[in-house]
Amino acid sequence: MRNEFKNAKEEYAGTPIPAELSERVQAGIREGKARYRARRSRTLRRWTAAAACFVVVLAGLNLSPTIAKAAAEVPVLGGLFQVLTFVDYDKTEDGIHYDVSVPKVEAEGSLAETVNAVIQEKLDAHLAQARKDWAEYREAFFATGGTEEEWAGREMDVIADYEIKSQSENRVSFVVTFAEGWVASMEERYYYNLDLAEDRDLTLRDYLGEDWVNVCNAAIERQIAESADEEGFTYFFTPEEGGFTTVDETTGFYVREDGTVVVCFPKYGIAAGAAGMPEFPIA
Repeated sequence: MRNEFKNAKEEYAGTPIPAELSERVQAGIREGKARYRARRSRTLRRWTAAAACFVVVLAGLNLSPTIAKAAAEVPVLGGLFQVLTFVDYDKTEDGIHYDVSVPKVEAEGSLAETVNAVIQEKLDAHLAQARKDWAEYREAFFATGGTEEEWAGREMDVIADYEIKSQSENRVSFVVTFAEGWVASMEERYYYNLDLAEDRDLTLRDYLGEDWVNVCNAAIERQIAESADEEGFTYFFTPEEGGFTTVDETTGFYVREDGTVVVCFPKYGIAAGAAGMPEFPIA
């Protein structure tokens, strides 16, 4: 993903910039930002009611994730864990709009500590890379003839967000998303399925049994075949083109509230970009 993004950015940087950037392109960028923010707003509203008893939103925090930490006393809802919004801010600085909401799992045992450390590390790396990308884009813009007037109003969205997909007394499944949105864009998702009672990660085997590979493969291959239109067109690559072959221990997934396992793939991983990030419910 990062190499694809880097190549796209380098290709763009090498393209001469016209004297006036098309208003239509700018409008498209604005519309894309609005759609993402609207989707995020809907997601947050859906979870506010369910999470009101255990989510603490920390407002007005400094951009540094290290400074933006705080402890909160929140009752455990009869289970073994809490999920807190640990870092939360919406701020624009140096042309970058930060929309950041990051979770923290509080529970006994080492698993929660490990997961929190990994998420923090990924957040730090995401913010650092975003600032680097924006600085390089700005440098390339002026190096290819761009003016201060043309640069004015440009903004980069840097997004970190999460969604709790399901939870029970001892288990939780959630997704953390890191994204950049500007002339180029990227998005990465990380999936966490935790058993806080046993202090371990949950796997596809735990949910689907010993034959989990065949169960997943059959369901995914069926849905890929069903995606083809009447003329046989599909966004999914063939195995020979680098498309889907099999799931393995590294395949991302989450669990819905109804218990359905949903297997996930990154953008461009097994399909054209128009397919987005393919998800396959495993029935």
